[in-house]
Amino acid sequence: MAATAAETRIFLEVRRQLQSALLILGEPKEGGMPMDISIMPSSLQMKTPEGCTEIQLPAEVRLVPSSCRGLQFVTGDGLHLRLQAQAELGTKLISMFNQSSQAQECCTFYCQSCGEVIIKDRKLLRVLPLPSENWEALVGEWCCHPDPFANKPLHPQENDCFIGDSFFLVNLRTSSWQPRPELSPVEMCCVSSDNHCKLEPKANTKVICKRCKVMLGETMSSETTKFYMTEIIIQSSERSFPIIPRSRFVQSVITQCLVQLSSARSTFRFRIQGQDDKVYILLWLLNSDSLVIESLRNSKYIKKFPLLEDTLKADSSSAWSAIKVLYQPCIKGRNEKLVSLWESDISVHPLTLPSATCLELLLILSRSNANLPSSLRHMNSFQVAFLKM
Repeated sequence: MAATAAETRIFLEVRRQLQSALLILGEPKEGGMPMDISIMPSSLQMKTPEGCTEIQLPAEVRLVPSSCRGLQFVTGDGLHLRLQAQAELGTKLISMFNQSSQAQECCTFYCQSCGEVIIKDRKLLRVLPLPSENWEALVGEWCCHPDPFANKPLHPQENDCFIGDSFFLVNLRTSSWQPRPELSPVEMCCVSSDNHCKLEPKANTKVICKRCKVMLGETMSSETTKFYMTEIIIQSSERSFPIIPRSRFVQSVITQCLVQLSSARSTFRFRIQGQDDKVYILLWLLNSDSLVIESLRNSKYIKKFPLLEDTLKADSSSAWSAIKVLYQPCIKGRNEKLVSLWESDISVHPLTLPSATCLELLLILSRSNANLPSSLRHMNSFQVAFLKM
């Protein structure tokens, strides 16, 4: 059976900063026929003896047909070529916390997985970023007098919210002049030798959503609770809970963390580890300016390329901003030597998440990798994946 032009698989990655694009026209699954391919600034046209199919690119993507180069056929993938491209797409991230607009407002903390209210109508007067994890060592190096901050952990005061690399610190202390925040849907769990709950900074104390049993954070002291950004949505109390697919939310939060850390600290390698310090993924950020066409539309057919599948919005003509990463799974004893090397390397930054979320992220990366054209799935000994911003 002859393959028609409509059955051709499409992959397009545009690098905004480099103004270049990689276009792959996939090899038909069955025996094909002669095909003429025309590249225009806003569309691709494929002609076969059976007819002509034109695929419209998203409005924000413009190709430069005269710049085509590096044309080659890769068995199993199809036709590869590179060309100049322009892409003007404003990256709209899922906000982890809008400091300017939400400070001074009453906010509600929701469990992202099930929408349960965790803290209701909390007025945050100060929303402040925490310093890096090595700030105390730097103070000791620079101060000519005893460290005034020695043995004084940075805990938020009432109506404060401190923002770390992947978590929020919130003070849950009550007072006579302020109503106690509503914490009914949260239960505190801990494990200790005498089977009692001890609210100590190093205790194995978890904050768990009563409805869906997802780990939301940990109690750091009798007054301070850590909530992980991947598990909590903070909204103005005037707004309703936003329904966001779990995969979409996790990708957006992780990409924000990676991009912000790489920009602020010039670090591009990360250890993704659970709250128990067990390493699940070694991750290397390659670039954060990719625009990936995950699906294309034509007048007769809709062919979806599920690289960055969004279960909520299956728009077949959309383009997604994404970061490109290399990764190595570290579960079940894999890559132990590499983990040991990265743990001893001060240029590698640890990013701590709940263990279940680490496994979710690994599944997202694996699915992205499996849906890439086969020639793009590996780089040296690492696997390649895209995370949607």
